[in-house]
Amino acid sequence: MPNSISDVAGIKVGHYTNQDAGTGCTVILCPDGAVPGVDVRGSAPGTHETDLMRPGHMIRNIHGIALSGGSAFGLETASGVMGYLEENGIGFPAGPSVVPIVPAAIIFDLGFITHKIRPGKHEGYQAASTANNRSVDQGNIGAGTGATVGKILGMKNATKGGLGTYSLNINGITVGALAIVNAFGDVVNPDTGSIIAGPRMDNNQGFVNTTEFITSSNYHDRANPNPTNTTLVVVATDAILTKEETNKLAQNGQNGLSLAIRPSHTTGDGDVVFALSTGKSKKDVDMRQLGVAASVAVSNAIIRGVLYAKSLGGLPSALDVNPQLRITK
Repeated sequence: MPNSISDVAGIKVGHYTNQDAGTGCTVILCPDGAVPGVDVRGSAPGTHETDLMRPGHMIRNIHGIALSGGSAFGLETASGVMGYLEENGIGFPAGPSVVPIVPAAIIFDLGFITHKIRPGKHEGYQAASTANNRSVDQGNIGAGTGATVGKILGMKNATKGGLGTYSLNINGITVGALAIVNAFGDVVNPDTGSIIAGPRMDNNQGFVNTTEFITSSNYHDRANPNPTNTTLVVVATDAILTKEETNKLAQNGQNGLSLAIRPSHTTGDGDVVFALSTGKSKKDVDMRQLGVAASVAVSNAIIRGVLYAKSLGGLPSALDVNPQLRITK
């Protein structure tokens, strides 16, 4: 499938997938280095090395990002990615050695199928070793393997989530996004507001509107309080950006998350948007245009994540619930 984050020059993507355990990890590598940015808006994040991505901190370039299932246990995948990069001489020069800089974030998929198997150092290394700049597979792959959406009525009424990616070219500058869609809220069509994936009605004939339900009198009777939700996003561009501009791009990416997931950034979500600037394009940059492109790329990546997902672990996909859905972009 064209239009993926790997269209951005300097970006490679690799996965480790365990369908039987319902978990996995995804690695985004930038071997030549990339200027980083990050925006954390969910109230239940699980992250590693995010502070150094913010303005005012010394590190100017990072070498990869690890996204994983397995809750906090999955943060260990970053060590595997670091090991792979070190073996290949990629990292921050430190005397006779190099130190690869690999921020990470996780989703909670423990118990989707099993809580006993989760990605770690070995799986992170394996994902990094498969990274390439070809088109990226979508749906039940990598960190999206155990992703689910629409959980206000509990997991039994949820819908399968997954990994999605999208890119667009603006005046010679490429902007791409990759999303791991494991949201509490509904995934919607931003143009119409119609629900693409969310909490399924008890008769499985459609979806419950989470925003309407959470503001109704039924909320406390049936609401699921468990904080098992997070959408993770990486936005990448080949534009030449400063660290401040890359952090702004991450903020703009959160706008795309809000467009496609309603509600988003709740107290039970750990929503994180990373941003990367590889600097491979020499075209002049209009940050306003680039920011809007980032929000478009993110919203479409999220929608693709649920449309490409397949039924797994007893949960149906969005296409199972509504066979009339189509991937139009």
